[in-house]
Amino acid sequence: MKSTVVGSFPVSENSPSNFKDKLMKSFGAYDPFKDSIKDSVIAQLDAGVDIISDGQVRGDMVSIFTEYIPGMKIEDGNTVIVSKIRNPIQEISVKDLQYAKKVMKDYYKGNIPEGKGVKGIITGPNTIVHSSRIAGFYKNKEDAIIDLAHSLKFEVDAIARKVKPVYIQIDEPFLSTGMVDMKTARQAIDILHDGLEIPLAMHVCGILSDAFSDIARFNVDILDFEFAGNNVNLGVLEKNVQKIGNKKIGFGCVDSSVNTVDKTEDVEELVRKAIEIVGKDNLLLDPDCGLRRAPKEVAFSKLKLMNEIKDKYS
Repeated sequence: MKSTVVGSFPVSENSPSNFKDKLMKSFGAYDPFKDSIKDSVIAQLDAGVDIISDGQVRGDMVSIFTEYIPGMKIEDGNTVIVSKIRNPIQEISVKDLQYAKKVMKDYYKGNIPEGKGVKGIITGPNTIVHSSRIAGFYKNKEDAIIDLAHSLKFEVDAIARKVKPVYIQIDEPFLSTGMVDMKTARQAIDILHDGLEIPLAMHVCGILSDAFSDIARFNVDILDFEFAGNNVNLGVLEKNVQKIGNKKIGFGCVDSSVNTVDKTEDVEELVRKAIEIVGKDNLLLDPDCGLRRAPKEVAFSKLKLMNEIKDKYS
């Protein structure tokens, strides 16, 4: 049994504090988020997380991608689709993931232990399009989703090739809402998975009662859901466990919707039930969702608690 995170971690945007950084800022070369990536990685490692993220420190889950995709623009903080969606103008998260991996390597004094590593995280095309407003070119969301999947495929392949992560996670929270055409959604995920030689995960938060059967059919290796923040999904998983086949389950066992540390007995009981349902070898423990909104000390304590329970039952 391994542990991971869904993605985001509390962020503090830093100002230059020494002459070198101030000089770099004057030339537009200072990165106010680099220290946040390092802090996020070290916090995850100190808490015992096996498969870490870069902390997704640069912005919300939609605009951090759409900022670099032609055909989409950001107006008043919201993404608008204005023309045909094309390939990204640059690699989006590769450098941050490479830096996160370097911090992790340094933490372990040169050699990352087997079974540990970094994962890449991409917001999925279905969620991005359903979070955006179509102002031009596309007559329906489905065509935009497929074009965006082809665009994001460049980022998926760049991460796989240049970062060599443990796996890549696609965030698709909209799949539980009933608003998404599942045939189109599966086609989009198939585009992202095509030719990928490492596992692909898909994170879907929300209540799964109506969507689980469809989601279980997606061509992914890991399905990641929330179980701490609602009292429905565990029963849905237990009832439908045969539908997941040989997929592993990312098991949200701490509640990211509250900014207090979970009760140990509640998390432990969830993990015990998950082991009974799918077996410990098929489990990746993680929070329900990202932890960006929590105070840093609360986010860290949630991760530490999760990993203490992981170690107890591994």
